[in-house]
Amino acid sequence: MGDPKLQDQMRRIVTDFNAGRHEQARLLCEEALRRSADDPGLNHLMAAVLFAKGELSRARTHIHASLAIRADNASAQLLAGRLARAARDFDQALSHLSRAAELAPDAAVLVEQARTLDEAGDRARALEAWRRVTLADPLSGEAAARLGRMLFEDGMPADAAPLLERAVSGNAPASAWFDLALVRQDLHDHVGAAAAFRKALEIRPDDAEAAVNLGVALQQTGDMDGAMEAYRSAYQQRATTFGVIAMALTSAPHGKLWIDREALKGLLGG
Repeated sequence: MGDPKLQDQMRRIVTDFNAGRHEQARLLCEEALRRSADDPGLNHLMAAVLFAKGELSRARTHIHASLAIRADNASAQLLAGRLARAARDFDQALSHLSRAAELAPDAAVLVEQARTLDEAGDRARALEAWRRVTLADPLSGEAAARLGRMLFEDGMPADAAPLLERAVSGNAPASAWFDLALVRQDLHDHVGAAAAFRKALEIRPDDAEAAVNLGVALQQTGDMDGAMEAYRSAYQQRATTFGVIAMALTSAPHGKLWIDREALKGLLGG
C-alpha cells in the first residue's frame, strides 16, 4: 500500500488535470514532489501536466525520472515517446514507443508510431504503420484518412476511395472530405466529388482551394451556374485563384471562352 496522503494528492491532481485546471494540477504536483521526489507515478503526472502546458524540456526530465525508477510502465513509455516526438527527437520517440508496444500492444501505440514516422518523413514505414493501425482498429478515422491520402498520392485512387469513405463516416475534418473529393474526381465521379467538396466547405467555408475544385467538379457535370458561384466564392476569398479559374473555364468540356481577362475578374469579383 502506498502513502494514503500521496495517493489522495495524486487523485486530486488527476481530477484537476482532467477538468482542464492545468496550473492547479502543476502546483499540486510541485507540492507533492517536494516530499516525494522519487515517486514514479508523481513524476509521470508532472510530465503529463507540463506537456499539456507546452513545457517540453521539463516534462521530459520528469518522465525520464519516472522511467528511471519504473521502466516497465507502458503508459509512461508512451508519454515519453509523445514528448520526444514533440521535441522532434524521432529516434528516441520510436525507441520509447517500441518499448510501449512490447509492454502493452494496442492500437494507441500503433497510432503514435505511425504519427512519429509520418513527422520524421519516413514515408515507406509510415505507410505500413498506418496499414497496421487500420487492421488493429478498423474504426480509426485518422488512420483511414491518412492511409487513403497516401495511396491517392501514390496513384491508387481506387484503393484510396474505400478508406476515405470510411474516414468520413464519423465526425470527420474538412481535410478528409477534401481528399475524398479529389479521389472521386480522379475516378471521374464528378457528382460525388462535388458533394464531398461541399461537405469540406461546410466545415471550412474559407477554403478557397476547395471552392475552386468544387467549381471544376460542377463544371464537369454541366452545372455552369453552380460552377461560377463556386469560382466567385474562391476568387473573392483569394484573388490568386484567378489563373486556375481562368484555365478551368477555358479547358473543361463545359467551359467558356474569355477574351477579356478584366471582364472575367469583374464577373468573379461581383
